[in-house]
Amino acid sequence: MSNTAPLNPTQVDTLETAQLAARIDHTLLSPTASAQDIDNLCDQAANYGTASVCIQPIWVARAAERLKKTDVKVCTVIGFPTGAHAPQTKAFETSQAIHDGADELDMVIDQAAALASNTRQVVKDIAAVVHAANDHDVLVKVILETGALTDQAKVLACEAAVEAGADYVKTSTGFGTGGAIVEDVQLLRSTVGESIGVKASGGIRTRDDALNMLKAGATRLGASSTYAILS
Repeated sequence: MSNTAPLNPTQVDTLETAQLAARIDHTLLSPTASAQDIDNLCDQAANYGTASVCIQPIWVARAAERLKKTDVKVCTVIGFPTGAHAPQTKAFETSQAIHDGADELDMVIDQAAALASNTRQVVKDIAAVVHAANDHDVLVKVILETGALTDQAKVLACEAAVEAGADYVKTSTGFGTGGAIVEDVQLLRSTVGESIGVKASGGIRTRDDALNMLKAGATRLGASSTYAILS
């Protein structure tokens, strides 16, 4: 685990551009993205020095090859974007992604189970991915899709992620209703404490957006507007 402890406001305000870049997952999850789009994303990430690129599973092998001489990690998504997949399916996706070269995995939870307060099912869902990632140096981030959940369900999902052994909780897919908001990031951070990271994603388009999320307790950011954030 890296960069999972939150910064205090003074630390956030004094972040240099390179330090901010190192907390961003440079993201392109459009289902119509082309091979050239992915190559451009990887080259931009290497130039910026971002934490990772976040891409659809079909592009993992290509991105891993293009970034192999850089420090940029390859992140992909599991059970995306709805989370309405059987745990066994998510486990298979996880194994395939790792085989193809993924270093980090952002998996979407079973939102219906969270809303139904079915803690056992949410833990089982997340654990399927965590266990499939065992024995590999692979981070697991758990996407709650906060815009679709009640505060009670958000807390339950965070607690389930900690219990299942995940490395991060994350706000949004970017494909659902709403994106990252300060109040949700604060809730996620207050629930998980400093035990795991918090990733804010969805609608972060400016440097001020990014800094506000970090001040709220985020330690990783998902963004497609990386150039605007770092300019």
